[in-house]
Amino acid sequence: MGFNCGIVGLPNVGKSTIFNAMTAAGAEASNYPFCTINPNIGMVPLRDDRLSKLAVFVKPERILPTAVEFVDIAGIVKGASKGEGLGNQFLGNIRSVDMIAHVVRCFEDEQVVHVAGKMDPGGDIEVINTELILTDLDTLERRLERSAKLAKTDKSIAEVMPVYMELKKAFEEGRPARSVLNKETALLVKDLNFLTAKPVIYVANVDENDLSGASEAASSVRKLAEAEGAGFVTICGKIESEIAELSEEERAEFLSGLGLKESGLDRLAAAAYRLLGLITFFTAGKKEVHAWTVAAESKAPQAAGVIHSDFERGFIRAEVMAYEDFIKYGSEAACKDKGVLRVEGKDYVVQDGDIMHFRFNV
Repeated sequence: MGFNCGIVGLPNVGKSTIFNAMTAAGAEASNYPFCTINPNIGMVPLRDDRLSKLAVFVKPERILPTAVEFVDIAGIVKGASKGEGLGNQFLGNIRSVDMIAHVVRCFEDEQVVHVAGKMDPGGDIEVINTELILTDLDTLERRLERSAKLAKTDKSIAEVMPVYMELKKAFEEGRPARSVLNKETALLVKDLNFLTAKPVIYVANVDENDLSGASEAASSVRKLAEAEGAGFVTICGKIESEIAELSEEERAEFLSGLGLKESGLDRLAAAAYRLLGLITFFTAGKKEVHAWTVAAESKAPQAAGVIHSDFERGFIRAEVMAYEDFIKYGSEAACKDKGVLRVEGKDYVVQDGDIMHFRFNV
């Protein structure tokens, strides 16, 4: 299991430039609105230093990181919820993603037209959020039309009506679904797939002189994200484009020269993991060292199922080593000798960094 992330924003904020740099997919990036018509999709490996360190000991034939699927969705404009620009066609593309990366323009460039005529991060964010909220309100109102009468005789519908009404109030006040829903109520309305229920990371697209995001524009986006409880990262699309062209050795040297430890993609991936509550476990053998993604609090059979459904269906047990123990002792055999290789059953809760070997019978 990886996860997918929809990249949204106004036209000409740098979405496709960032997408190109991250995926090397060659998505068209031009200086005019609606350059992206069909959503571009690219799979990006997630960097994890633990993989290379495991490989030093295991010496596998190949190393397989987990991955994130980025979906570059066309620029949304004011009125999109009512069909303006390219309209609901693209709002619909957002429904299929796990989370949203909202790219906000925080750079000045006379060569790249801003659809509003000036840089205004707060205003840009408000336009996108308003269109998503209006789309959710429309979805909810259509549901309410059908549910109002049924609630008199259907107990399950009657139970969810207060949640519907609380959401309606929030939408009318310009607040997203995630400001209202908790784990329990989110399950009750899961079938409506509200756009504003999805976790959001605000991506401040800055220029080369503001990589730390210290400018007034980037700082305003950071404050807004903190107020919402959303994620926040700064990315310079131009720098990421240069990084994408470099070898691993050149990449490390280039980042060091900029005073950076990670690329924008690495920071975005880390922020996404935190926001979605994901962890990584590993399988390690002579054929491959492989990273896998699961939700935090997943149990061993669920982790096994990420590899193959048969592993979950026929799960017997898992042999588990902590990453730190494996690095300390250098091999599975040594971990076994030291008593740190454990045999765990169906109720074992997987921990980030676990190295696992599954026994199953189908």
